[in-house]
Amino acid sequence: MENTLYNTVFPDLSLLRQGKVRDIYDLGDVLLMVATDRLSAFDVVMPNPIPGKGRILTRMSRFWFEMMEGLIPNHLITADVERFPKVCHPYVDIIRDRSMLVRKAEPLSVECIVRGYISGSGWKSYMESGKVCGIKLPEGLLESDRLPEPLFTPSTKADIGAHDENIPFEQVEDILGKDLAGQLRDISLDIYKRAVEFAEPRGIIIADTKFEFGTIDGKLTLIDEILTPDSSRFWPKDTYRPGGAQKSFDKQYVRDYLLSLGWDQRPPAPELPPEVVENTRRKYEEALRSLTGT
Repeated sequence: MENTLYNTVFPDLSLLRQGKVRDIYDLGDVLLMVATDRLSAFDVVMPNPIPGKGRILTRMSRFWFEMMEGLIPNHLITADVERFPKVCHPYVDIIRDRSMLVRKAEPLSVECIVRGYISGSGWKSYMESGKVCGIKLPEGLLESDRLPEPLFTPSTKADIGAHDENIPFEQVEDILGKDLAGQLRDISLDIYKRAVEFAEPRGIIIADTKFEFGTIDGKLTLIDEILTPDSSRFWPKDTYRPGGAQKSFDKQYVRDYLLSLGWDQRPPAPELPPEVVENTRRKYEEALRSLTGT
């Protein structure tokens, strides 16, 4: 089993923020973003790591960032640790293959979710009201059905331990202004559609995904991660059947396990058994192989 990384402690670097998965250090003009092996579910960080997960997330984000460069700029400078500032060099063996040097951005205060299929919180909302984020959907949809068109369903950004909340597009317009809200919706849908066209011939359905954006020098920029098993629902195409939950290459497997415990989805989270950890690691690896060939 490869070495795992749950927390980083770099005394020579200034820790800016510890997210659910990533530790972010302020290096002055740029940021160092380190993907740990932490896993969050229901917005709560699990007590034990998934070995190698941070490397998988980093490799997959780099892959998709490169693919989407023609659509929108991103914050990545380099993932080559040999090109990182000298202050990082004492830690290169720890952060190799799981870190990115990125430009500083002013993050936008909404998360941009695109749904191509009805699942998760979207399915729950549809069952209650026939709507998702205020958008009326056709009657008679089954769980996991493909939607007539992908939907932009934004949410608030919650602190660690709190839950994100879906919000209607009009609220995004109120928060960010109509022009920027429209840009976010359009580019989110464009990225999703390009990813779907790439993934489906490779046997993966991208049911939904979450993007984060910021501005750099006033220009809209893709930040954080993109189209990973942490931020997306990946389903195997060959077993897809509407009418219930689907097999997955993402952390839905962990969510299902936690739901079986009757856990109240509040910290502290229960320990994950070894078989759940190992099966999750394998699912993430399979997603990486299927999409990137590595």
